[in-house]
Amino acid sequence: MRIAVFGASGFIGSHLVAALQARGDEVRTGSMREPHAAAAAAGATDAVVNLAGEPIAQRWNGQVKQRIRESRTTLPSKFFDALAHVDPKPQAYVSASAIGYYGTSEDASFTESSPPGMDFLAQVCVEWENVAQRGRDYGMRVACVRNGLALGRDGGVFAKIMPVFKTGTGGRLGTGKQWYSWIHIDDLVGIYILAIDRLAGAIDGTAPNPVRNKVFTEMLAKALHRPAVLPVPNFALKMMLGEGAEMALQGQRVLPERAQAEGYIFKYPTLESAISNLLSQR
Repeated sequence: MRIAVFGASGFIGSHLVAALQARGDEVRTGSMREPHAAAAAAGATDAVVNLAGEPIAQRWNGQVKQRIRESRTTLPSKFFDALAHVDPKPQAYVSASAIGYYGTSEDASFTESSPPGMDFLAQVCVEWENVAQRGRDYGMRVACVRNGLALGRDGGVFAKIMPVFKTGTGGRLGTGKQWYSWIHIDDLVGIYILAIDRLAGAIDGTAPNPVRNKVFTEMLAKALHRPAVLPVPNFALKMMLGEGAEMALQGQRVLPERAQAEGYIFKYPTLESAISNLLSQR
């Protein structure tokens, strides 16, 4: 297949490109910041994957929130405007989204059929996915992968917190009751490939066994033979992340109902297996 990947230099993108090339696909890369060039690169491809977007894990203010929204809505919309003048057009469009679509809850469980939340990130995810649906106007099959917390040695939450835990200063965030809907990077790439090959609609990019933050931190500390006794208080997270701290302090329990119904077999269905694999990597 010929596949154009935008956001290819990021954590998920670099792993996806490597996996696609390993199976023999021809991969083109580009930047969604240049919508006309991106549309030209997408011409005559079998599929487009858009992973581009302003990082979420930073201190939110008005300008940051605007960049988060525009990178996921305005730029892809301009891409589709430019794609009107490209022929032949891609056959499929796969867009990243996020489990922030569902809002946050300490008690509820969510699947692809659950309604969206009402907070800022949920609204952005709804707009993000709505823009992706413009691909249908060009006869493209459209899929949206709602990314969970991707774990890898070279990116994502695992890479950020492992050095802290190795020093014995890691611990839960806030109360630790919030859900972590995590996924090993290899499984997230597998779900993207499934979407590229044949899916349409929303699909949750999460492992089938989410855990609460307290359990996550205890399991990581145990695997590293370190204590996990120094919780990060709410006020400290809010100082670091501003309004964005609410995502880290609340979370959501998201289950990959669609991936399992489509027959996807997780390589790392449990957190124990994922951590064991990541810690064994050199």
